[in-house]
Amino acid sequence: MTPTNRGLPRRLFPTGALVFSTGVARLIDEGRLDPMPYFQRHRRGDWGDVSDIQWLENSGALASGGYLDSTYVVTRELTIRIFTEADRCATYIALPTEPFSITPIR
Repeated sequence: MTPTNRGLPRRLFPTGALVFSTGVARLIDEGRLDPMPYFQRHRRGDWGDVSDIQWLENSGALASGGYLDSTYVVTRELTIRIFTEADRCATYIALPTEPFSITPIR
């Protein structure tokens, strides 16, 4: 291990641009959410609180270049979704109740 990467988590895939939804941005601004630990888990292949089927689909999508979708329960009242486009151009962090486009940013 070289000194430049010591202690850094292994990233399994490129994440592209990081985009916060309006609701997530508001919670960050209010000091009620730090999404970065969950983002780190997502990019390491820890898909969070998803079904076994979703976990397997995400793991398969790593090899095939498919869409990646994680869910994390932050508190009893707060859950976030993190999803990465199939072409890895962007990763979105959103509240599950927010409609959020899964369209690459061009």
